[in-house]
Amino acid sequence: MGAAGVQIVCVALGVLGLVAGIVCCVVPKWKESSFTGQNIVTAQVTQDGLWMSCVVQSTGQQQCKTYDSLLILSADLQAARAMTIISCMLSALSVLILFAGADFTTCVRNEAAKPKVTLVAGIGLLLAGVLLIIPVSWSAHNVIRAFKNPLNPQKMELGACIFVGWAGSVLLLLAGGLLCCFSRVRPGSSGGNAKYYSNSASAPPNKNYV
Repeated sequence: MGAAGVQIVCVALGVLGLVAGIVCCVVPKWKESSFTGQNIVTAQVTQDGLWMSCVVQSTGQQQCKTYDSLLILSADLQAARAMTIISCMLSALSVLILFAGADFTTCVRNEAAKPKVTLVAGIGLLLAGVLLIIPVSWSAHNVIRAFKNPLNPQKMELGACIFVGWAGSVLLLLAGGLLCCFSRVRPGSSGGNAKYYSNSASAPPNKNYV
């Protein structure tokens, strides 16, 4: 696969990772009520997200309420808000930069600058993946620790956004890694490696004498 094909794949991976980051940021399913052990009441399900908490009734009716204050949130959710938003912004900007410097576009005319532009996009996607996987893993760790605590009466399980965030971060890291590996300066693109001789006077002397 050529450089253009790899860049097209990285664009697709970056867009999918961006969509996963937006889903994690918007959808309130970071943790859900657990019905294991003594928790057998399934009349309603509590779902917590970054911005609101929802209660889903057994009839399908859903009621959501935004958090009253930022200070009542745990440290992992406070950090997750900032890191998830920065990850989405950085991944979107990196995909746009990749479009500008890709081989299948003509936004950047200088062929020597295109590998540098794609390298910047790759580093941005790597940072976006790291910023997404940190809060997701942190929240998952806290949910699992609280679930295994016997003194905690209200058990919560991992929500769908945790798994979506893990998948999105892997896609972003994969796209950034591929771009960093394939973004190399092409030999002769800067004009310093190739030598041309326009006439016989400037040509190197021929040492094959008879």
